[in-house]
Amino acid sequence: MWGKRKERGNILIVGGFHKAKSLANALLKKGYQVTVVNKEYRDCKKLAEINKLNVIYGDGSKRFILEDARADQCQVAIALTASDETNLVICEMCKQFFSVKKTVALLNDPSKTNFFYQMGIDRVVCALNMITNIMEEQAVMDEMTKMVPFDEGRIHIMEIPILKNSKVAGKKLWELNLPKEIIIGCILRGDQSLIPRGDTRVTEGDVLLMITSDKNKLEEMKELTGYDAS
Repeated sequence: MWGKRKERGNILIVGGFHKAKSLANALLKKGYQVTVVNKEYRDCKKLAEINKLNVIYGDGSKRFILEDARADQCQVAIALTASDETNLVICEMCKQFFSVKKTVALLNDPSKTNFFYQMGIDRVVCALNMITNIMEEQAVMDEMTKMVPFDEGRIHIMEIPILKNSKVAGKKLWELNLPKEIIIGCILRGDQSLIPRGDTRVTEGDVLLMITSDKNKLEEMKELTGYDAS
């Protein structure tokens, strides 16, 4: 029907009061249904003041709390607690027990990035390695909202980890013959954020931050690097 608004999916956010509040507001404005889980009662009371936001009081690393939050009806689960290990557990539970399609974990220790990807986390956002460190809070929010399938025509960002036996490991960037529509905005290496140059060599364990306006080019990059997020 003409003028009919496109339906949005369900998003689950666990932990991280301030980041959860900012992210939930951004997603609600875009028409998503959002549920936030927080184990602090006072934070839940404040979150409950947000119109149309579903709030669950409890420990999001517990299976029965995720059941209460109807994780099985969510397409994306985002873990924002202060503990990297807890964020990993939450994402793993959402995948294993509730068949959530995409999981996103906030990571405080950049050295764990590759391990998180190997454990099956779909997207890892490292607060310490954001390009725009000056405005870290907003940068994290912008990065996470780009991981949800928004309208076409937007800039797309994807973090591609260079795993063992990757086709591009050991090569310099100029040797990759990247499509002109793709920019490597940053290389995350351990606890460092590298601004890439043509002679920068890609190594195992790196995470390439790919930026493009053509989503199909990201698929080409996954083929080029041998990365499979499925």
